[in-house]
Amino acid sequence: MKVAQDRNWLAPPSASPGQGSAGIPSSWGPGIHSLAPGPQSPFLPGISIPPPELQASSTISCCCLRSLISLSGGVLAECGAGCCRVVSMEKSTMAQSKGTVVLAYSGGLDTSCILVWLKEQGYDVIAYLANIGQKEDFEAARKKALALGAKKVYIEDISREFVEEFIWPAVQANALYEDRYLLGTALARPCIARRQVEIAQREGAQHIAHGATGKGNDQVRFELTCYALCPKIKVVAPWRLPEFYQRFPGRRELMDYAKKHGIPVPVTPQTPWSMDENLMHISYEAGILENPKNQAPPGLYTKTRDPATSPDTPDVLEIEFERGVPVKVTNIGDGATRSSALELFVYLNDIAGKHGVGRIDIVENRFVGMKSRGIYETPAGTILYHAHLDIEAFTMDREVRKIKQGLALKFSELVYNGFWHSPECEFLRHCIGRSQEPVVGTVHLSVFKGQVYILGRESPRSLYNEELVSMNVQGDYEPADATGFININSLRLKEYHRLQSKVTVKQDE
Repeated sequence: MKVAQDRNWLAPPSASPGQGSAGIPSSWGPGIHSLAPGPQSPFLPGISIPPPELQASSTISCCCLRSLISLSGGVLAECGAGCCRVVSMEKSTMAQSKGTVVLAYSGGLDTSCILVWLKEQGYDVIAYLANIGQKEDFEAARKKALALGAKKVYIEDISREFVEEFIWPAVQANALYEDRYLLGTALARPCIARRQVEIAQREGAQHIAHGATGKGNDQVRFELTCYALCPKIKVVAPWRLPEFYQRFPGRRELMDYAKKHGIPVPVTPQTPWSMDENLMHISYEAGILENPKNQAPPGLYTKTRDPATSPDTPDVLEIEFERGVPVKVTNIGDGATRSSALELFVYLNDIAGKHGVGRIDIVENRFVGMKSRGIYETPAGTILYHAHLDIEAFTMDREVRKIKQGLALKFSELVYNGFWHSPECEFLRHCIGRSQEPVVGTVHLSVFKGQVYILGRESPRSLYNEELVSMNVQGDYEPADATGFININSLRLKEYHRLQSKVTVKQDE
């Protein structure tokens, strides 16, 4: 729409048959308000100036009903349809400016509605969409955000730093939450939020916003990162604001809001569950999956093939590690190699996905206190977990590894709960990193029918001594010494059971 500085008020046409006194069709109903014209404009004969009380901030509907015309401070935006006859006006719900907010934007229904809602509340919105390996039409998302009123849109590919700065430390740690979850979403959130804060600081924004629900872990992960890196930042979390979640209790209300405000909605039926994807994994939850008894439908999985229909020939790989980090993968079958962090991880995703590796269906404990059911596909992460576990056991001292396992357990818990930028998590990453100095070597493995099979390993830092362990060579080990070793270790057990015998006899008396 173009702005007409002098057209402060456009009078409705004269009445005609079937219309009210102001030229408004009576069939339009009570939602359309006729207004008496104000004084004549000195600039355009026959054009009236709006009443003073409506000159401050109003929204008016053109008589063609094809567009809304914004009036603010006496400046009128002319109807885009070329029709300047105004037949209705209502006071705008737009609040006074509340400053700038950087919204973590996905392009989906929820964050698109949130973007428009934030503008309604008086915020200038900067949309930020992080490319961390998800399948997304980023250019379409940019155009959509701008069309919805975003002041600016940032779309940045942070996949490489996601792998090198977040996934690799998790691989070094053998990070596993509650024995099964490889932390795909939990690792991505601090990576996204860190960049969101940097953009907010660059733009001078006072607020950040996200679309995480008020029941999940992501709200904690986003906000702990934001407050750690920028203590003065203010967070707008719509799904925790009563005025938002009471207005939108379900998806139907969001869809209605989207249609009302011209927000494009999906034309294909929505899957009856929610999904979140990044380079590390994809998660499925909510909807029909909330009943933990319900089996995942066959069409749910998108990153991995059904193991039953996967190839009948395995892929045999060699994965090289330095300081616990994978630095090269070689496919023995076709000779393909990958050595850069991002390319290596993408390649392993493809290989593992082809063979149906990386699926889990679990019930986990959320940080906020409730249990939730989640289904995850983590193809490359599953291969690397098994490969790293093997090379670490091959090269690391037993007692160091015991301590490191305890650190990894705590590290996994901290990452899951959103404390990536906490001092204790930084300390653990440093300790785990130090433990990885001897973790050097190559793991040989097979990927086949949903499984990862370790075939062998080799390392210049191996603590494995073939001569020492051989049944055919005595080496530096004296078998006779084992007698005293066993006797000393049995002493504690003898004393324990001696006491137990006394207790049992006394109870029998």
